[in-house]
Amino acid sequence: MIQASKKVFLLSATLLTLGAGACSPTVAQRGNLLENFQVQQVTALESTRSDVLRSLGSPTTKSTFDSNVWYYIGQETHKRGILDPEIVEERIVLVAFNEDGFVQEIKDIDRERLNIPYVRDKTPTHGNETTIMQQFLGNLGKFNPNTGQ
Repeated sequence: MIQASKKVFLLSATLLTLGAGACSPTVAQRGNLLENFQVQQVTALESTRSDVLRSLGSPTTKSTFDSNVWYYIGQETHKRGILDPEIVEERIVLVAFNEDGFVQEIKDIDRERLNIPYVRDKTPTHGNETTIMQQFLGNLGKFNPNTGQ
């Protein structure tokens, strides 16, 4: 009798531990999430491109129409189970250079993000639509054992 209650207790404790572990979020960091001390190392009209690369690293992207504007984009998300990831921290830093290669401006960009809902529909693809019988009998006749291939 006592052995059965111990087994039930161990089974319950194991299931509880596994269940609690399944609820912990998966943390993902993407891009270059800059810290305040890194940004403070760069000063306007004193730091050059090489100073910025040394302090902040390579930019995430450069402006499409102006190569003198660099963007550092970083994001940290938490994902729990099958739910969509939740953005926990995000930072976008703009570094603009003048024609001489010195930092003209460094600032955080306000990211007034629009909440656009995801559409989970799939695009239909047309082509070979096989029936169940074609799937079962699909390999008949594809291989010829008489030719040695």
